[in-house]
Amino acid sequence: MSAQEKKRRQDSSETERITVRVPADKLDKLNALVEKGEFKSKSDVVREAIERFIEEEDVPTNISKIAVELPKGDSVRLEQLVEDGDSVSVDDAIRHAVREYIRVRIERTLSEEKL
Repeated sequence: MSAQEKKRRQDSSETERITVRVPADKLDKLNALVEKGEFKSKSDVVREAIERFIEEEDVPTNISKIAVELPKGDSVRLEQLVEDGDSVSVDDAIRHAVREYIRVRIERTLSEEKL
């Protein structure tokens, strides 16, 4: 492949068509997302899924990614804290909360061992 072709492929505006077979129940869910207006098309849903998959799989070896399901209210509050400048991102806020939880648990364990 020539350097020019490589450059064209790296350009995010250029796409390549692929064909994917999807079970009927999954296709129904994709269609529902489009019908609800969450995505413009099934292709948009698939592109978003691929982006998320690559994001989760393309992680430095010193990092461990964990997916956490939160109640909608907690998620909204986290996003508000980020908007208010409390954290730079929701991920950052969660990392901070986990570090604080670990710190408190270690301190508690150490103080219990002294007794």
